[in-house]
Amino acid sequence: MVEVRDLTKRYGETAAVDGISFSVEQGEIVGFLGPNGAGKTTTMRILSCYLPATSGTARVAGYDTFTQSIDVRRNLGYLPENYPFYPEMRVAEYIDYRAHLKGLHARGVRRRRLAEVMELCWITDVQRKPIGNLSKGYRQRVALAEALLANPPLLVLDEPTVGLDPNQIRQARQLIKDLARKHTVILSTHILPEVEMICDRVIIINKGRIVADDTLKNLQRKAREEGGLVVETKASAPPEEIQKALSGIPGVRKVWKIREGETASFRVEIDSQGDPREAIWTLMSERRWPVLELKRDAMRLEDIFVKLVLETDTAA
Repeated sequence: MVEVRDLTKRYGETAAVDGISFSVEQGEIVGFLGPNGAGKTTTMRILSCYLPATSGTARVAGYDTFTQSIDVRRNLGYLPENYPFYPEMRVAEYIDYRAHLKGLHARGVRRRRLAEVMELCWITDVQRKPIGNLSKGYRQRVALAEALLANPPLLVLDEPTVGLDPNQIRQARQLIKDLARKHTVILSTHILPEVEMICDRVIIINKGRIVADDTLKNLQRKAREEGGLVVETKASAPPEEIQKALSGIPGVRKVWKIREGETASFRVEIDSQGDPREAIWTLMSERRWPVLELKRDAMRLEDIFVKLVLETDTAA
């Protein structure tokens, strides 16, 4: 469904996207993750033909985004994070207008499709209201309905649950999973638990380059294998001193500071065959640093994300 090869986008000397390659198969839900400025939005704008690439290729449903942009747009529904509306138009009026632009000219077909997407996105009850009078959550749902209008095989969703209340977020997650039965979905979000609940596969990008591309199951398996320890202490010593001392214990690969304040917490990354818990306990006792908690802890997707981003930042 999507083929990206050596894709690069430069702004002067700055590479917003730096030679990335990936593919997305029909029916997949792929989480596209990265910190602010990593290149996520630029990549999605290239896929949606909003921006041209500097070099490389991107194809959607077999069509090139640069030379066959009209065909690409017919096969893609794009939900940007900040969707531009005509605030004075009523919801049903706006969606009908967008349906005309998308080629749904037959009146009966258009009306049926409008009713379907409004019901899917829970906006039937506000269809007569001006868009400018809606809450952010409702405007987000109007934008999603517009993206679904032409029933495109690929949906590119940028932060689709922003502004929704908890119940609406749960409904939106289920809707996205249901959509995967007929659509391929690329989902960009900062809510990592959302990715764990929805996505089959995760692509992590940082500084314009892909640093991970794997199934969620494989990432979760690696997380279990790379699990470490959590140490919480109520010590008078500076957290940096404790972190340095823990880092020097045999079998400890790296120490991450999780929290500091009245108590300090650290995540200790350990060798796969090692178990330095006794050595940690001994060290903390000798230094008179009270241990409030010492436990094994499997890495979450959030931990993997932070680890990969920090590693690439350090390498750069």
